[in-house]
Amino acid sequence: MRTTLTLDPDTHALLSQLMRERGVSLEAAENCAIRAGLAAERPALRMTTVRMGEPTVPLDKALRLAGELEDDQLIDRPPTRK
Repeated sequence: MRTTLTLDPDTHALLSQLMRERGVSLEAAENCAIRAGLAAERPALRMTTVRMGEPTVPLDKALRLAGELEDDQLIDRPPTRK
């Protein structure tokens, strides 16, 4: 497949170095670099937790309340025509 790539100067320099080291064309160096980048193992996503404090509403019946709110919304919605 043919496509156009716009390279930053530093990226072009790295590809030029790869071309010289391996004795390959720019196209081969690009493909090699893209494959290596896509196959590289990515670091695990790290998420931090934050204590949000005590809930301001009782949560023991939260699922029931959510269901009732959804039911109310469905009742208020006008019927859709297909």
